[in-house]
This record gives sequence, structure tokens and C-alpha cells, in this order.
Amino acid sequence: MFENLSERLERSFKILKGEGRITEVNVAETLKDVRKALLDADVNYKVAKTFTDTVKNKAIGQNVLTSIHPSQLMIKIVHDELTTLMGGETADINYEGHPAVILMSGLQGSGKTTFSAKLANYLKKKKNRAPLLAACDVYRPAAIDQLKVLGEQIGVPVYCETENKNPIEIAQNAIKEAKQKGYNLVIIDTAGRLAVDEAMMQEISAIKEAINPNETLFVVDSMTGQDAVNTAKEFNDRLDFTGVILTKLDGDTRGGAALSIRSVVDKPIKFIGTGEKMEAIDLFHPNRMADRILGMGDVVSLVERAQEQFDEEAAKKLQRKMARNQFDFNDFLAQIEQIKKMGNIKNLMAMIPGIGKAVKDMDIDDNAFKNVEAIIHSMTPKERENPDIINASRRERIARGSGTTLQEVNRLMKQFEQIRKTMKTVAGGKMPSLPGMPKFR
Repeated sequence: MFENLSERLERSFKILKGEGRITEVNVAETLKDVRKALLDADVNYKVAKTFTDTVKNKAIGQNVLTSIHPSQLMIKIVHDELTTLMGGETADINYEGHPAVILMSGLQGSGKTTFSAKLANYLKKKKNRAPLLAACDVYRPAAIDQLKVLGEQIGVPVYCETENKNPIEIAQNAIKEAKQKGYNLVIIDTAGRLAVDEAMMQEISAIKEAINPNETLFVVDSMTGQDAVNTAKEFNDRLDFTGVILTKLDGDTRGGAALSIRSVVDKPIKFIGTGEKMEAIDLFHPNRMADRILGMGDVVSLVERAQEQFDEEAAKKLQRKMARNQFDFNDFLAQIEQIKKMGNIKNLMAMIPGIGKAVKDMDIDDNAFKNVEAIIHSMTPKERENPDIINASRRERIARGSGTTLQEVNRLMKQFEQIRKTMKTVAGGKMPSLPGMPKFR
């Protein structure tokens, strides 16, 4: 996400290197390159021009302190304006009500149904809500079945009427069901179309008028770039939605939608989808996104994800084992599972300042731990608990059983020993260290 834009902006700021101060001449050259970078990222032309004009006005005449380089000052100005461009403040969702009602809208293929389930899961786990999903897409084949499967996966009930083809009635009945059974949140998944059409707009407008939702959210596929912004404007003109959800931000997106959509529709981006898993949903933080665009990483989000998987009791138990040098392969496996639950590994690494550029072209996927897990699962329970007994003959058996090579088993054993020594050294700290990730080739 945003890799190409980040590289272009980095090159743009280098124009100011060697300059003693910011002048109209050198800032104009820098911002010309910045504007090109934004346009290449599929940012709306008017948005890109307004953005660079604002940066120029703020940059020219700035007094550069002797301890600050002109390019550093320019990065600061651009960072602040990127944050403002994307909304400035984080916009949470309004889920107050008995029940609160959230209406989902968007084109077919934007990930609306999947995100409805992700949002239900998020609000259930993080906001202690009791959600009910309502299947109001009566047109797309298997749409109701898809929502049922997702609802079962996250433990959230789904209200549907398979014989009823009136989405307004289904939505109203779902709200009644929620009141009767004590659900304090209803998320209504509606039908999408392959393109904006009058029938679609009339239907979604009629549903909104009938149920008066707390939130009307527009779900948009960020991979569609500028088309996503144009579609959002058409929806907003008719629906006056309260917020935007950007899906598929983990893909090969140029980022134009994230940077343009707030300016064009004047509605906040509330959530982003960062993967296929039900947990792959984040509140949209404009300042953190600006950090990532400018290659500064996003340590706060990384720590938050780690904290979500952090079990205090398990951590204390692990710390005691580390201090006694009793960290074993069962603990190692448990730590790998925690890392995997945090999300896509490459995206996690990109959140670390300075790492994003290094991993950009690396082939890292969610199967990065597959061989390591296979090797550990091929060990006997006794071997996992007592790694020191794994001699040469046992390593050969483990390699055959896991479908890996003896060299891979030896490499893992060596890495494990290094991790165990490091963990014993730092065991006096409050937070246990996560084990190192396997080497990627």
C-alpha cells in the first residue's frame, strides 16, 4: 500500500537537499514533483493542485532552524497537510441506540457483505455490543448464504427471510427482532450493483428513509482508484451517507481513493479493510496513514495489534519460564500463532519505521511460518517440551516427517537456541519478547 507514492515523495524531498533555506524557486521544483507523484497515485487532479498550493503557501518564507534541514521542514508541512487532507481527526462510529442501526451501501464487489461481518465482529469484541446482521441483499445469488457463513464464523446471528424479496420489510423486521431478543446493534447488508443505476439508488434511499439508521456507511474498493471517488460522490449526492469504508487497502492500491475521497465528498473515512481475515479491520487514523505514506511506519498501530493478542496471565507464565531457561517449542508455537493473528506479516513489517522500503519487493505471505510449524508439529510432545534431547537422529526423523530438509531443521534449532538465550537475558523486563521471524529467501 502506497509504496510507489512513498518512493516518489522521497525523491521529491531530495530536491531540497543541500539547500540552505526554502525559497519560491526550490519549493516550486519540489512541489511540481509532489504533484506528479499524487497524480500517478490516482489522486483527484483538483485535490492534488489544492494540496500542493496549500503546502507552497505554508512553506515559502518559513524560517529554517540551524538544526533542521529544509527537506525535513518540508516533510513536516506535507505530513500535516496529508493528515488534514484525509480528515485530520479519527472519526469513530455512532453505535448508541436500542438498537443502533448501521446501513451498509456500495457497489457489488466492493467487499460490502464481508465488511458487514468484520464490523459486527469488531463492535462485538472491542465495544462490547450485541450485534445482529440483517441479510437484505435479495438479488445476488448466495448473498444470504455468504452472510450466514460469516455470521457463524464470528458468532453473530443473521436475520434473513429467504422467501421475502422486499428489502425494506426485511430491514424493518430485523430491527423488531433485535428489540425483542435484546440485540443492541443491527448491521444491514444491502444489495450492490455492478454500476450506479436509478433502481439501486431508489431502493437504498427507500431503505434509509424507512429505518432512519444511526450510520449510513459507503463501502468502496480502494483498488478502483479515482473511479471509487466518483462513485462515492454519486452515492453521497443521493444518500448523504455519514462515513466511508475503504476495503482492500492491503492490495496493490496506489492510494488515490484514500487521499481524495474526503475532499470530494466531505465525509470521513471511518474504517479500512486490511486483509481477508475477520480481524483485518482498523479505525482510520489520518495522522498514522500520513506517517506510512511518508515512510515513517506506524508503530502505534503495530503496538495496538500486539496488545489485542496479549494475554497478561500467559505472559507472566512465559516470563517465569524464560527466567528459568525453560522456554520450549510449545511456547515458540504459541508466539507464532499470536504474530499470525496480528495480520498480514508483510504489512506488519511495513509498520516498523525504515522497514517498509526494505520489504517492498520481498515475497512474504501468510504462509511464511509454514515450514517452521511443520517442523515443530513433527516433534514428539517430549521433544517440544525438552528441545535439548533433539539429537542428530531425531532431527533426521523430524525432517522426514515435516517434508523439509535436515538443513532447515538445523537452522530452526540454531535460531531457537539464539532466541532462548536472548529471552533469558531480557526476562527481567515487564514485556516478553516475541520470537524472531524465520529468514526469507
